Amino acid sequence: MQLYLISIMKQLSRLIIKLMLLTSTYSFAGEGMWMPQLLKAMNEKEMRDAGLQISIDEIYNTSKSSMKDAVCLFGAGCTAEVISDKGLILTNHHCGFDAVQQLSSIENDYLSKGFWAKNQSEEKPCSGLSVTFIVDIREVTNDVLSGINDTMIESQRNDIIKRNIEELEKKTAIETKNGAMVKSFFGGNNYFLFITETFKDIRLVGVPPSSIGKFGADGDNWMWPRHTGDFSIFRIYANDINKPADYSPNNIPYKPKYSFSINLNDVKENDFTMVYGFPGRTTEYLPSEGIDLIRNVSDPIKVTARTTKLAIWDAAMRANDTTRLQYAAKYASVANGWKKWQGEMKGIDRTNIIKKRRETEIEMSNVGKRNSNLQSTEKFFAQFDLAYEDFKELTRKRDTYFECALGVELFSFCNNLNNSIVKIEDAKTSDSIKKVECEKIRKYAARFYKDFRPSIDTKVYDAIFKNMYDTALGGELRTNILKLFSGRYPTSTDVYSSSVLTNKVKGQHLIDSIIVNMESIKNDIAFKLSKVLIDYYNKNIAVAYSSAEQKVNALGRTYISKMMAAFPNKKFYPDANSTLRIAFGNVKKYQPRDGVTYDWYTTYKGILEKENPNNDDYFVDAKLKKLFIEKDFGNYADANGELRIAFIASNHTTGGNSGSPVLNANGELIGTNFDRCWEGTMSDIVYDPEQCRNITLDIHYTLFVVDKLGGAGYLLNEMKIIKK
Repeated sequence: MQLYLISIMKQLSRLIIKLMLLTSTYSFAGEGMWMPQLLKAMNEKEMRDAGLQISIDEIYNTSKSSMKDAVCLFGAGCTAEVISDKGLILTNHHCGFDAVQQLSSIENDYLSKGFWAKNQSEEKPCSGLSVTFIVDIREVTNDVLSGINDTMIESQRNDIIKRNIEELEKKTAIETKNGAMVKSFFGGNNYFLFITETFKDIRLVGVPPSSIGKFGADGDNWMWPRHTGDFSIFRIYANDINKPADYSPNNIPYKPKYSFSINLNDVKENDFTMVYGFPGRTTEYLPSEGIDLIRNVSDPIKVTARTTKLAIWDAAMRANDTTRLQYAAKYASVANGWKKWQGEMKGIDRTNIIKKRRETEIEMSNVGKRNSNLQSTEKFFAQFDLAYEDFKELTRKRDTYFECALGVELFSFCNNLNNSIVKIEDAKTSDSIKKVECEKIRKYAARFYKDFRPSIDTKVYDAIFKNMYDTALGGELRTNILKLFSGRYPTSTDVYSSSVLTNKVKGQHLIDSIIVNMESIKNDIAFKLSKVLIDYYNKNIAVAYSSAEQKVNALGRTYISKMMAAFPNKKFYPDANSTLRIAFGNVKKYQPRDGVTYDWYTTYKGILEKENPNNDDYFVDAKLKKLFIEKDFGNYADANGELRIAFIASNHTTGGNSGSPVLNANGELIGTNFDRCWEGTMSDIVYDPEQCRNITLDIHYTLFVVDKLGGAGYLLNEMKIIKK
C-alpha cells in the first residue's frame, strides 16, 4: 500500500507544474496567492479580465528591472515597498513597531509622539532590522528529490531532501554571491530556489504617533470599517558600490533597481487591484480532519489562554506609562493572533467548510473508484483519519504547553536560557561557538529584562499556569512539580520571590558571565521549574508530535496530489510560505450579515465619529482634528473634497502581506495593505469571495500625514507622484 502510494505520488508530482500551466478554470475572482514567475502562463487572461493594463514582464522579470525589485521582505515577517530612488521604503506601522519601540524611551517616546527625521543625518539606525529582495526564482524539484525512492520511510526521505537543499543553497550562494533558500510547495511535491539580496543597514525615517498608526488598536484590529493610519517609513543604506553592508556612518542611501510611482487619482469601486508581497502561511488544502483540528482543538486553546493573559497586560499598561511602553509590542503581537483565531472559527462555521471538504473527499473517492490509477483513494482517507486522531491529541498538549507554560514570560526566558546552556555544555561545541552563544544569550537577556515586569508576570502565572497544572497536561507533570516543591503546588511567591532570574540586575549579572555562573543559574528555582516543564515536553510531547506531524504531512502530500488528479480543470495555487506572491482582485463592498452592507472606503469623518477622549485607543490628536474640521486636506482630497482613509478589495492576503504595496491596473502604488476583514479571516483555510476582503491604507492619507501633520513634506520630493 505504502509503496503504491509513493509511486503514484511521484508520478503525479511530475505533472503538477504541467497541470498548473494547462488548466484554465479560475477558482473565484480574487482567490489565490500566485507565483510571479508563472503569471504569464497561468493568470494573464484572468488578470486582463479583472482590469490589468500593463504587461506581465513589468511585474516580474529577471533580465531587467521590474516591480519585484521594489518589493522586499521587511524584517522577519512583513513586506515593504521602495517608493523613491534613494532607498525610501514604506511599510505598516505595526511592522515597524518593534524597531520604533527599541528606539523609544520615556524621554523620546516615538511610539506615542511619532518621529520625523528632517534630513538624512537625523534618520535612526535600527539594530537587527533587515530587508530582503528576490533576485531570481528557479524550479529545482528534480535536484531536491534526487535520491528519493519508493522504499523510503518519511524520516529517510526528509534527511535526503534536507541534505540536497543544503548543498543546493550552498552551491548557489557561492556561484551568485547572494543568499539562497529552497522552499517546499504543494506539501513537498515541488521545490523552488529563491536567490536573495539582504540589506542590514535600515534606518527609521518617519512614523506617525500611535494615535494615528494604531488608531482603534485591538478594538478595530481585523475589522471594517477601518480608520487606522497604519504606516511607517524607513530607508535602506548600502556601501559605496550600492551593495549590502553592516551599519556604518559612511554608508549611503541605496539606489534601487525599481521604485513605485504613486498615483493620487481617486480609487473607484470595481477598480483592479494587485497585492505584491510575502504572505506567511496558509493551509488551503487541508483535509476535513485537519480543519476540524484547527476549529475544535487548536484555536480554542490559544484563544482561551490569550484572553486571560491579555486582560492582565491591558490593565497593567493602562495604569502605568512605563509599562505601556514595555508591553506595547508584546501585547500587539499576542493580540493579533488572538483576535484572528476568533474570526477564523466563526468563518469556518459560517462557510461550513468542514462538511464541504468532506463532500470533496467523497468525490475524490468516487473519482478514484472510476480511475484505475487512483483506486486506493478510499482506503487512503481511512488511513488519513486514523493519523489525525493521534495528531489532534498531541496538538492539544503542544498548544497547551506553548500557550500556558511558555505563555509565562519567565518560563519562555528560561527556555531560551536552557537552549543556550545545552549548546555551551555540549562537548562537541567549539570554544568559538561557545563564545558566540554566550554573547547571543547576553543580548537576549538584555532585551528581555528591558521589557519585563515580574509583578505582571506573576499574575499571568497565577492565572494560566495554574489552569494548565490542574487540567491540561497530565499527572506526570504534576508529580514532578510537586516533587520539586516538597509535595505542594508552587505559588507565584514561591517562584518569583526566590528566583534571582526575576531580578533585572542580578539576573543580567549571572548571564553576563554565564560560564562562570552556570551552576548558580541551573540551581535557580525558576530555572529548575522551567527544566521540569522542558523535560516533560521533550519526553511526552515533542518527539511524538514530530512523528505524528511527519505522518500527517506525508499523507497530506499525497492528498494534494490526489486532489489535483481528481479535479484536473481546477487551477491550483501553492499555500503561502513567506515567498514572493501576487494576489489580484477588485475594489468591492461586502455584506457581513443580513441587512448590513459595508461600503468599500472610509473617510476622515469616521475618525471623528469614533473619537473618545476617555479611551486612548480612539484619541484624536488636536492638530489632526483641526485639519479635519477645517477640511485642510491640501492635495490629498478626493473629487468630493473629502480625505479618504482606507479601502477594501477582494485580494487574497494573509499574515506577511502586512505592508505590501497595493497597486492599480498600471502598477502604480495606491495604498499599503495592512489587514483583513474579520469575517474573512478563515481565508487561510478557505477563500469566500463574498466575505474575504483585504484592507488597504489609502496612499492619500499616508501622504497627508507625512506632509500636513508630520511636516516632512520634503520626502515627497523624492517620490514620483502622479495625479491627472
